[in-house]
Amino acid sequence: MATTVKDSGDAPRVGAPTPAGPMRKSVGVVGGIVLAASSTAATSSIGIGLGLMAGVVGLHLPAIMLLAFLPVLGIAGAYGRLNRVDPDAGSSYTWVGRVLNPWLGFLTGWVNTVGTVVFMAYTTTVTGSALIQLLGQAHLRSVAGLRLDADSTLQATLLGMVVLVAAALVAVRGLELAARLQKYLLIFEYAVLLAFCGYGLFAGDQPFSLDWYNPFAIPSMDALAQGMVLAVFCYWGFESVFSIGEEVREPGDASRGGFIALVVMLLLFLLAGTAFQRVLPIDELADNGAHGLTYLGEKLARQPLAALPLIALTFSAVASLQASVIPTARGMYAMGRDGTLGAVWTRIHPRYGTPAAGTLLISGAAIVLAVLSLVIPTVNDLISATVNAIGIVVALYYALTALAAAVRFRHLLRTAPLEGLRAVVAPLLGAAVLLAVGGYLCWMLYDSADHFELSADNGWFGLSVPVLMIGSGLVAAAWSRFHRKSAYFDRQAPADRTAPIDPSPTDPTAVPAARTPTA
Repeated sequence: MATTVKDSGDAPRVGAPTPAGPMRKSVGVVGGIVLAASSTAATSSIGIGLGLMAGVVGLHLPAIMLLAFLPVLGIAGAYGRLNRVDPDAGSSYTWVGRVLNPWLGFLTGWVNTVGTVVFMAYTTTVTGSALIQLLGQAHLRSVAGLRLDADSTLQATLLGMVVLVAAALVAVRGLELAARLQKYLLIFEYAVLLAFCGYGLFAGDQPFSLDWYNPFAIPSMDALAQGMVLAVFCYWGFESVFSIGEEVREPGDASRGGFIALVVMLLLFLLAGTAFQRVLPIDELADNGAHGLTYLGEKLARQPLAALPLIALTFSAVASLQASVIPTARGMYAMGRDGTLGAVWTRIHPRYGTPAAGTLLISGAAIVLAVLSLVIPTVNDLISATVNAIGIVVALYYALTALAAAVRFRHLLRTAPLEGLRAVVAPLLGAAVLLAVGGYLCWMLYDSADHFELSADNGWFGLSVPVLMIGSGLVAAAWSRFHRKSAYFDRQAPADRTAPIDPSPTDPTAVPAARTPTA
């Protein structure tokens, strides 16, 4: 007679190499909030992204952030619901593969990983640029006769690499140490943001208008599509907390951490967007692009107080580097555990209980990509080329995860209609919106040029980056399926993972005890 037992998620998959040992359950809800908030890097998004978005949507930064929040909230519901019944280090890779199709699951995990590595590469440069700006504030503008230039990708990248290596080594030591460090960085960042943006609301001399919050006033469909992709990119990262589902003491803590971080992001973006437009004319905001927060600080205060936003931006970039490598290494651990990638990704540090080899390999890949990105001459151009590409692939794998949740919980439309709205309808609507704006942006990039050129403002070059991400994922999936002969592609989802397992609608944090049937 079959009985059921709780599956900790630590046992190796069928046909997969055996990991060195389980990861430690060392994180609570506070650690989850810190990881999710650090991954979204609100200070970096505000300091860099709002200036870029202002050049696209004009005086409608609050409107575009509100508009983008709605589909992302639906996607967050999909992640939270799936995590409550099936916490897994692979998160969207695992869920899409089990519910929809293993090829789509592998592609989801692949583009998520590649997109994050690309993000880490550009954030490495952003971190170095912020540090050079800080040195300039301290009147150190040259070293050994070399003039320091914050907009030089070469100088910024080399300095940022040092920070990335240090962040990776801290991540190897464990989530508890990383979360503790990031908590103090976040406290400082948010204190600076609240102080300067709050003061800017009253000190600014630009006339306030409710039209700033009106999405129908956005100047064109092109501006709406590109603005939405940029705004979704700003929210991107909240799902990082779900990749540590096997290291969280209670799976519900991951869901709570992700939702709390997401709502905090919205409030910060609305505050900052309004403050920026109160203080800075639109041409000044758009022209300063990647230096928007620093420029705001200089407009509102004198030194040394004016340097605080730049310090907060630097802390945010450092925290986001570390917060990016942590979930990515867990995702690769899950793929290695399934046998779709090599056994090296499953190696767990015997002392710290973390996927140390994967953490260092991911960091090394980001460093290599950062070196390759040196062909783009300025930091502003690099950011512009990267954000659109990542935004497109994020829209894709968010949509696939939402579709997996809708299929997985479709029974709720009959048995619990209110829960069905949250777990099925809202994720589907969010997926449809993201696919629509992502597809429209792809068409915009294709239609904006008639030839390929290695330039950040060339549409075909911009489109080639997400195409390469997706194409390389299909090639890697074929290699895993036909060369590695991974059992991941042959298996059918176990009955208990596709049957309607559902916590009580009256207890949204409840987690089912039974997951894996055993004889």
